[in-house]
Amino acid sequence: MALGLIETVGYTTAVSAADAAVKAADVEIIGLEKIIGVKGYVGVTVHLSGDVAAVTSAVEAGKKQAEKVGVIVSTEVIARTHHDVNAKLLSKFMLKNEPEPVKPKRVTKKKANDGTKNQSDLTSSPRTKKNKKDENKD
Repeated sequence: MALGLIETVGYTTAVSAADAAVKAADVEIIGLEKIIGVKGYVGVTVHLSGDVAAVTSAVEAGKKQAEKVGVIVSTEVIARTHHDVNAKLLSKFMLKNEPEPVKPKRVTKKKANDGTKNQSDLTSSPRTKKNKKDENKD
């Protein structure tokens, strides 16, 4: 496995580079590093992983696209990175698996005084029904 790095100035440039890279070859974005102060701006490094040929192709495609959008600081492809590089350096910038977003529960709306009962009327507690009846007496 190889490691590909595309270092850019600005987040938009990094996203453009990453998009072009993953479309160009069978690679995976494994990390993202943001540093404030690169040439007075935010520096963003995209970390890619895959076989050497795929990473090389992806980094070139990413670099080419990013140069159209913004500034590339540097690019690098490292074949067979040492275990310490992955464990001690890159692990700090690995992307975490995001949990699935929670979908809101569907709420049924009451119909306006047409005499029919909806699901919320059928599941309400007796106390609630009693309070509704008391309100109608007043």
